[in-house]
Amino acid sequence: MTLLPRSPLPLIAAAVATLLPLASHAQPPAEGDAPRSTWAAGLAVMPETQAYRDFDDKLRVLPLLTFENRWVRVFGPGVELKLGRSGPLSYGLTASYARDGYDAGDSPFLAGMDKRRASAWLGGRLGLRTEFASLSAHWQADASGHSKGQKLRLGAERRLALGEVGLTPRLSATWLDGKFINYYYGVRMGEVRADRAAYTPGSTVNAELGLRVDYRLAPQQTVFADVGVTLLGSAIKRSPLVDRSTQPELRVGWLYAF
Repeated sequence: MTLLPRSPLPLIAAAVATLLPLASHAQPPAEGDAPRSTWAAGLAVMPETQAYRDFDDKLRVLPLLTFENRWVRVFGPGVELKLGRSGPLSYGLTASYARDGYDAGDSPFLAGMDKRRASAWLGGRLGLRTEFASLSAHWQADASGHSKGQKLRLGAERRLALGEVGLTPRLSATWLDGKFINYYYGVRMGEVRADRAAYTPGSTVNAELGLRVDYRLAPQQTVFADVGVTLLGSAIKRSPLVDRSTQPELRVGWLYAF
């Protein structure tokens, strides 16, 4: 069943038409709407997993840096420029880096494949705070020009505070266009071999379920664990490069707030 159109342009155009009247009255964040300049640093440990056959999973230890004020939010490889808000709606421009792709040496099954490079992404985010959850729509395009793809993520999450422990369940659906899927999961004619047929896929939708648990060790120290699973769309699952239908995620880390 198709959840989103083959191109997000009609959806984006409709959203813009709906939001333009609101945007004309948008105001920058007031002093109480966002935190004063705050920042934190720490470490995160995560396995790098991919859906590719026999992929050589790696364990990565990465530094973390977060920063937020009235106009900018930085977390890990992403940054958001806050444009303002209209009531419960907030607007922002985003830039991020995603570790998609592979080298031929990452799996014996990828031998003979051209390298697929990771990309930088630029786009925009629309947030909506409700009584029940924080909703978001986040569109981005490949600014590196590797895949020339686009993606649109619709998400919902809510943080539940239980003393010093926070629980944040989340649910999202991400539309990935045909250029993205073809670049990372397609097989070109020059890459065909006996056990790897040519494959030119179209767009697809991934769904994600996740839970983030955070615990305040001390007034300035927090540890967290983030677990999730991505249900891969049909165009990815049908790729001859892939041998799974889900992709697990796990991150654990520590942050010190200054």
